[in-house]
Amino acid sequence: MTTATVVGSGPNGLAAAIRLAQAGVRVTVLEAADVAGGGARTSELTLPGVRHDDCSTAMPGAVASPFFRSLNLERHGLEWLHHDTVVAHPTDSGVGVVFRDLERTAQGMGADGALWQRLFDPLTRDADAVFDTAFAPVVSIPRHPLALVRLGLRAAPPASWWARGFRRPENAAAFGGIAAHMIGSLTAPLSSSVAAMLTTALHAHGWPFPRGGAGSLTSALLAELAELGGRIELGRRVARVDELDSEIVILTVPPRSALTMVDVPAGVRRAWRRFRPGPGAFKLDIAIEGDVPWRDDALRRAGVVHLGGTFTQVARAEADVVRGRMPEHPFMLVTQPHLVDPTRSHNGVNPLWLYAHVPNGWPHDETERLLRELDNYAPGVREQILAVRTRGPAAMEEHNAAYLGGDIGGGATTLRQLIARPRMGKRGFTTGVRGVYLGGASTSPAGGVHGMCGVNAAELALRDLAR
Repeated sequence: MTTATVVGSGPNGLAAAIRLAQAGVRVTVLEAADVAGGGARTSELTLPGVRHDDCSTAMPGAVASPFFRSLNLERHGLEWLHHDTVVAHPTDSGVGVVFRDLERTAQGMGADGALWQRLFDPLTRDADAVFDTAFAPVVSIPRHPLALVRLGLRAAPPASWWARGFRRPENAAAFGGIAAHMIGSLTAPLSSSVAAMLTTALHAHGWPFPRGGAGSLTSALLAELAELGGRIELGRRVARVDELDSEIVILTVPPRSALTMVDVPAGVRRAWRRFRPGPGAFKLDIAIEGDVPWRDDALRRAGVVHLGGTFTQVARAEADVVRGRMPEHPFMLVTQPHLVDPTRSHNGVNPLWLYAHVPNGWPHDETERLLRELDNYAPGVREQILAVRTRGPAAMEEHNAAYLGGDIGGGATTLRQLIARPRMGKRGFTTGVRGVYLGGASTSPAGGVHGMCGVNAAELALRDLAR
């Protein structure tokens, strides 16, 4: 029987392992940490009984992923919980609100509703084809050419170009907040791509939370792997590929990390060295008594809250972090999973998940700045906070070695790096060494909890094996 080793047990690693096991390969997953899951873990980070997601939390990519949907993970106990109000973005002029229902969202946007429908209705109606195509390797034969054209027309322009079409600042901000999940310049070409994908997922499948936390997705994937005969070893750090006795090796690590693990040809080495990490994340896990005292009622019902002001202000903050400067008012993401999942809370104390985009490797403690920003939108919130756990970029990398300098996205989202991840087409998964592949977030289709980077690497490995 063919053997394979997958290094890393995040969603990409587990997806790769499952795909290989489905093909009859004997698979072992090696994980350096004592807990599986990579960014998809849930822990009691502040107070006993209060369950926080260590990194990933709302998971639109997971429910849109063609591979995850094919596994029927619900039979392993996975349950998705939805907020009706998915995203809320406050500005001085009002709150931009995005509901799971597209029609309701458009109606609430008034005169901007027509633009919202024109952008996202065609993609939402053809969502399965959109994700089947978009999650395939870049520069591959498109499975659904018409869906690819529709997506490309919306993804190619800068986010700032679409934002100018909104009449109400709060609606432009709602679009910009979703676009800012790419963690990059919102004035660059293709900076609308993340907004196009995430909003399509939002209206077609929602931005749900797994009951019990992100770790529930990992548990379901591990159960699926075990059912197929695969196994995992925790606390097993791999220094060199040479120490692995397998015909297939898939590394779910950034290219720069892989350089120390495998001796690759000169051309591959140059491409991997050029591939730069993106901005970092500064994360606060907060234990709060009761609900957040948001100034605006719409925020009290939202699963995800984006803070950062108007589109222009968000774009300015993102431009600062790309240039290595800490913005005075950073773009912040807040989630409130306890509103639909009481298993996260304990005795009236709830988890609040919050992070801001900061320059890669930013060394300074931004806890006070982020709490001050939160208090601007939720006056008096500090009086309800019982505990705070802080993770800056260095701590994020310590938690997960793939997060270089706190980069949770798998690489800077420049035009070149969106296309070449870290090399063009299928070469992005190959290392130049027989049987060794990359399958982490630095490969196509990029970061997010969807497992498709690992699946694409596994599919290529299986095709090479067959040849």
